[in-house]
Amino acid sequence: MKVLITGSSGQIGTNVGLALRARGDGVVGIDHRANTWTDRIETVVLDLTKARFEDLPAGEQFDLVLHFAANAKVYELVEHPDRAMDNVQMLFNVLDYCRRNELPIIFASSREVYGDIHRHVTDEAAADFVVAESPYSASKIAGEAFIYSYGECYDLPFLVFRFSNVYGRYDNDIERLERVVPLFIERIARNEPITIFGREKVLDFTYVDDCVAGVLAGIDALAQRRVVDQTINLAFGHGSTLVDVVNIISLALGKTPNMTCEPSRAGEVTRYVADIGKARELLGYHPKTPLSSGLIHAVQFWRETRAT
Repeated sequence: MKVLITGSSGQIGTNVGLALRARGDGVVGIDHRANTWTDRIETVVLDLTKARFEDLPAGEQFDLVLHFAANAKVYELVEHPDRAMDNVQMLFNVLDYCRRNELPIIFASSREVYGDIHRHVTDEAAADFVVAESPYSASKIAGEAFIYSYGECYDLPFLVFRFSNVYGRYDNDIERLERVVPLFIERIARNEPITIFGREKVLDFTYVDDCVAGVLAGIDALAQRRVVDQTINLAFGHGSTLVDVVNIISLALGKTPNMTCEPSRAGEVTRYVADIGKARELLGYHPKTPLSSGLIHAVQFWRETRAT
């Protein structure tokens, strides 16, 4: 098949695009910047917040659209809420492109739509769209609402994946975007101080290869119409603290961390562990990489890329 990926220069977009290419599928990406990780993904450089229908690639060449493009980082969008509205505009432009071309869409949503509900584990039905913890979560809630409305009004086939703290390969361009795992690796390696916002915070960290496996299963299921119009948690299914992350990274680097703890910041979720039973049932999803192994891979990737 041939797949259009928005946000194709980001971590998940790059990994999924390369995985599709590796199995023989065609890929075209759209991003506001060139891909700095690979030249194997054909990329249209385009600002999706301003894109008109005629600016986008001809739709008849594609079988499916993956919409990964978004401004991420919860606290940054608290400080710059206009970026959250950009997320909604990007999704609307891509979604209407799918409607006009009759293309099924997979939307990258987030655990943030659940808010800070402090359940032991969280299944898909627990999302309460009345409550939004942050502008970022509001943008994902709005995105999901648009997806569901297009499914109802236009019979547009869709899947919504709620990702959770995806980390690993192609995520350590921290000069552009600070993510917690590569940031901690970089600072611990340099013996620099790090700050944990929320010592008791428990999150569900997903190694990127597990995320990609779930997305590929979703692509195949949606393209074949075996699974349609579903919202699915895609995570590891086990909670870890940020202190766990620091300790594993420190062991992998042979360093002693210089760590201080501060309260969680405005808009941040302090407990989330995904119920991934639906992904198992519908997609045969079985994540293989616990945090203790995934962070070793992340440290190795950091060493390889920093050495070049």
